[in-house]
Amino acid sequence: MSTTDARPAVGAETEPAGLQLELTGMTCASCANRIERSLNKVPGVEATVNYATEKASVRAAAGAAEQLDVDALIAAVEKAGYSATLVVPREVSAASGDQGGNGSAPSAPDELGALRQRLLISTVLTVPVLVLTMIPTLQFTNWQWLALTLAAPVAVWGAWPFHRVALHNARRFIASMDTLISVGVTAAFLWSVYALFFGEAGMPGMTMQLQLLGTPEAGAHEIYLEVAAAVTVFILLGRYLEARAKRSSREALDALLDLAAREATVLRDGVEVRVPVDALQVGDRFVVRPGETIATDGLVIEGASSVDQSLLTGESVPVDVTVDDRVVGGTLAVGGRLVVEATRIGADTELARLARLVEEAQTGKADVQRLADRVSGIFVPIVFLLALVTLLAWIVFADSVEIGFTAAVATLIIACPCALGLATPTALLVGTGRGSQLGILIRGPQVLERTRRIDTIVLDKTGTVTTGHMAVRSVTAAGGIDRDRMLVLAASAEDGSEHPLARAVVDHARSSGLELLPAESFEAHAGAGVTAVVDGHALAIGRASWLREEWAVPVDDSVVTDAESQGATPIVVAIDGAVAGVIVLGDTLKPTSALALSRLRALGLTPVLLTGDNAGAAAAVAAELGIDDVRAGVTPAGKLDVIRQLQADGRVVAMVGDGVNDAAALAASDLGIAMGGGTDAAMASSDLTVVSGDLLVVVDAIRLARRTLRTIIGNLFWAFGYNVAAIPIAMLGLLNPLLAGLAMAFSSVFVVTNSLRLRGFRPQPR
Repeated sequence: MSTTDARPAVGAETEPAGLQLELTGMTCASCANRIERSLNKVPGVEATVNYATEKASVRAAAGAAEQLDVDALIAAVEKAGYSATLVVPREVSAASGDQGGNGSAPSAPDELGALRQRLLISTVLTVPVLVLTMIPTLQFTNWQWLALTLAAPVAVWGAWPFHRVALHNARRFIASMDTLISVGVTAAFLWSVYALFFGEAGMPGMTMQLQLLGTPEAGAHEIYLEVAAAVTVFILLGRYLEARAKRSSREALDALLDLAAREATVLRDGVEVRVPVDALQVGDRFVVRPGETIATDGLVIEGASSVDQSLLTGESVPVDVTVDDRVVGGTLAVGGRLVVEATRIGADTELARLARLVEEAQTGKADVQRLADRVSGIFVPIVFLLALVTLLAWIVFADSVEIGFTAAVATLIIACPCALGLATPTALLVGTGRGSQLGILIRGPQVLERTRRIDTIVLDKTGTVTTGHMAVRSVTAAGGIDRDRMLVLAASAEDGSEHPLARAVVDHARSSGLELLPAESFEAHAGAGVTAVVDGHALAIGRASWLREEWAVPVDDSVVTDAESQGATPIVVAIDGAVAGVIVLGDTLKPTSALALSRLRALGLTPVLLTGDNAGAAAAVAAELGIDDVRAGVTPAGKLDVIRQLQADGRVVAMVGDGVNDAAALAASDLGIAMGGGTDAAMASSDLTVVSGDLLVVVDAIRLARRTLRTIIGNLFWAFGYNVAAIPIAMLGLLNPLLAGLAMAFSSVFVVTNSLRLRGFRPQPR
């Protein structure tokens, strides 16, 4: 049977109750923090705002009414000085050709284009100002007036987005990063205008040169037009790169949504009719030909094919499907015609739900980011105070207004902590997006923090490290009969049964190239075995005790003792009343389990095998994988007790499972990992979901989560360290405002580009 037959869509339980708001007007992390505080003041509401995704995730607080007042929420955002619209849940929309619900998607390209235009024009005007300022030999008579003519549009129009927000905030007696930028640019520009019109800077023959690092004794330059213009360009460049990075980081999610088919060929009274996918109903039967995308989730009722699920699961090898196998909408049929009965449509499909999981993960916040948000929220007024103290200190103690002004402006510009607000969201966007491409779903940033601490990984046996499907391990003939002859007779008798053991025997015979014979008088005996007549011989196949008690076949218990002690299931074959052989069957290890275990150990994790199966079966699997700690015969409640016992012993536990009986243990563990071949209940209880059900991908999931967390911590370290180190330098007058603007912009660009490195994450070779 295909591996897809046990892979249901992610259940509705995974979707938290609540809604999302699309936000406009945010320009920095302080804006996001302000909106979040305003939303959380609405009674019965819990909200988080993500600066990178420009969305607010809102849900009812514990004990509050489940119905959220959208009008009240939008009013709260507007009260904070911003705008909001309700986000319609994203679905895989086929007929419209869009992904629905993403309120910012249509306008994003226009906003990016407008920002690019502002950046290009400002750059063209700024370059001559910088050249004139930096090269004294080019400073012709009255050059400073040309510099003013070129710099004025940049300082006013180019920096208008910052001025607009600063004025907007001033009317509400609040300040943000844009306030710092606007005040710094405005101060440099107005000082220069004053010096040109009322000071000596406007005199013919005035010359100056740019010093990126100066000394207090050197004093300030007469004009700072290059500072006003260049700082504007640097910060516009940073904003433009941020906007591009946000769009790039959403590409994986958009690619996931774009997998959907646009049309389906539906069977109506035996006639094939081409209809939009939106017109499909549960129960409709549709045709999938080679090379076509499967329209929606369904059950194969006719035909056989190979299905390429690589864009959904990360697995490059197509999966064979046939009658009674489940298929997932958005995957590609690469061979053979299928007739599929639709079982899920629209927002209920696995593709749509996986997309929502990814998007919900991207809107969360890690604890480290919450700290950064609190810091950025109080940072702006502190910076203004530091700038004022700097100006007054230079005036009082050094009697130098020029140096004080320069140092104060540099302090305002260098302190903008935009990087703090971008540190977590950008890394999370890229990390979760890359995970979705590889079939790894990360539920939120809190999950990343847990992956760093885990030291023990508890593995369910059946369906996690084993396939969960019975297979023939050995065939032993007795009584002088040829082995292949015995297997042919046994498989021919079992061919009429649907029992998993019977199917395993039949599949083994056929895969060995043996041709089955017709069977007569077939009869299945529930829980015991089968009887039939094949090629004139009476066969009874089943449990040893049943053959001995019901058919008086003299079976020696020693024939099956060894197999049972290894956790395998032996069935005895009796031909014409005599024992003709024993076929031993058992659950088989997944091909990648042994390699996955070695890599989990390399990550510093101690494996524990946990199963409800008997001790013999558990011990056999543990021996093959080299696992020392085995807990067998454990009930679902017992699995929960094992997790709690390990935690009580001081271990930080990850649990990997796939069944309903694993759900409680997954929820109680520090990190729950659900295998994609499992149940909705398991996925709903987990923190990570591995869509393919491959244990090797669990290793990659932990590696990706840890790497994403390291990227977040690195981003925050850079952002904090940059401000802490740079502000004192600026206050001492050792930093030109021009260099301050460049460094501040570079800080944000560094955080974004560092996060984008996660797009290069690769699974380990197999």
